[in-house]
Parts: sequence; structure tokens; C-alpha cells
Amino acid sequence: MHRLRRVGHHGLRIVTIATIIAIALIAMGFFRFTDTVADLQTSATSGDVDAIVALTGGYQRIDQALALLEEGVGERLLISGVNPTTSSAALRRATGTQTATFDCCVDIGYEALDTIGNANETALWIREHDYTRILVVTNNYHMPRSLMELSQASPDVTFIAHPVSYADLKTEAWLSDPVALRTLFVEYAKYSLARLRNWSGAKTASGLRADIDGDRPVAASLH
Repeated sequence: MHRLRRVGHHGLRIVTIATIIAIALIAMGFFRFTDTVADLQTSATSGDVDAIVALTGGYQRIDQALALLEEGVGERLLISGVNPTTSSAALRRATGTQTATFDCCVDIGYEALDTIGNANETALWIREHDYTRILVVTNNYHMPRSLMELSQASPDVTFIAHPVSYADLKTEAWLSDPVALRTLFVEYAKYSLARLRNWSGAKTASGLRADIDGDRPVAASLH
């Protein structure tokens, strides 16, 4: 019994140390991730692109992408991952964009269900238009995973970040905001899992609505 008790104490000590180390590594990785996000800036070459892709998740992303398009950045805009019940007219009204801009240069993508789906939907659109340089508009915390997935789906294309700020990560104010903390930590977990998946070569679903429904994926359109 004495020997068993010693073994039990030794095992508990190992588990405790391992847990502390794991927590420390997770915390270090999380703060490195937030530092990376905080340092994201719009590239000075953002005007030298073929087109823009905005990943849905809030009208602020779409508003900025449309503003860039109207300023002459890129020749077309893909809004990827739009809910099938949302029409282009509804998007136009919600963003206050000119009808002419939507009619000529905005494509609506209804296929993507998640970030992987965004990447695959964007890849189909890129191949259709033969683009090589794409400006990516999404929230700053979502940008690292978005760029990784987009590059996986279109390795021959250059993607340039145009981050939309979610929270001011240059100060420590966000640490006292439970919503910001939760959002950033969830995204860090997703980003870490995505990196692990890519490193291991594991297969994953396409993230496209048509594949779930058993239909053929369709390219983004003006409908």
C-alpha cells in the first residue's frame, strides 16, 4: 500500500506538471496569435490587385469591400458565404451601395458554409476569371485562418490582407471584455486545429453547400 501510494503521488505530480505546461503553452500560443492579429495592417500594394473577396460574417466587412471596389481597387468583388435567403438587392439596400456597382461588378457566392467553403468557393471564382492577385477583406482575428485556407485552395494565387478591426488589440482593454476574449480564443482554437490538420494532411469536407446536398458546386453569380 505504501508503494502504491508513492506511485500514485508520483503519477499525480506528473499529471499536474504536464497540465501546467500545457496551459502555459496554450497561453503563450494564444497571446502570440493576438499579437499577430494586432500587427496586421493593410498592405501598401492593396491597390495592385485583380479583384476583392469579402468573407461574410458581418456587414462591416462587406461595407469596406464595396467601398474599396468603388474606389477602383480591383475589377470585381466576390461576397462569399452569403445566406441563400439574402438577395443581392437586400445586400445593396443594407450597404447603401449604388445599383450600378452591384449590377456590373459584384458576385454573390451562396455555396460556402464555413471558412474552408469560403476558400473553395473563392477558388472556383478565381479560376473562372483567371485572377492571380486577390485582396481579402475579413475581420482581423479571422485573417490568419482565412489566408491559410485560401492559399491551400489556390496555391498559385497571391492573397493580400485587408483586415477589418474587431477590437483594439494594441492596448490591454480587450482583456477585460469577455466577448472579445471568447471570440479571440475560439478563433485561436480553430486556427490551431486548422494548422494541425494541414500539417497532418488530414482530409476535410469541402465546406460547400452543394456537396452537402449532393449537387454540383456552382460558381458565384449576380443572382
